Amino acid sequence: MANKATDDRDDTANAGDAKKSGKKRVLLVDDDPEIIDALRYALDSKGIETLIARDGNQGLAMAEREDPDLVILDMMMPKRSGFLVLEKLRRSHPVPVRVIMITANEGSRHKAYAEMLGVDDYIRKPFGMDRLLDSVERLLA
Repeated sequence: MANKATDDRDDTANAGDAKKSGKKRVLLVDDDPEIIDALRYALDSKGIETLIARDGNQGLAMAEREDPDLVILDMMMPKRSGFLVLEKLRRSHPVPVRVIMITANEGSRHKAYAEMLGVDDYIRKPFGMDRLLDSVERLLA
């Protein structure tokens, strides 16, 4: 458990440095440790700073505090769903933050609702890392 706390502190500590250096910053909001590790590795390899939140409430708080360039948001999470996070982000930011929603849900109604809320991309799991990285690079350009 100490490693998780250290990892979270490292993510937040690096955020200020990234903002000063002009590096793009992506907030990853997901409760799956395997997805977090894979995406962090892929984004780091592209020179993108990665901030990590492990539930919807933490993700919302970090989005407000850290002002990321992009949010990758899982739909199904503990404490607050991706939809509720997205709704709050859309209400609280005069300039909307870019958001990619990722989900294992197959329902077309969920996709339609995410699009109505203004999601920039909607990617179903499992996805190819190239597909996600293409979307990240397009939205950060």
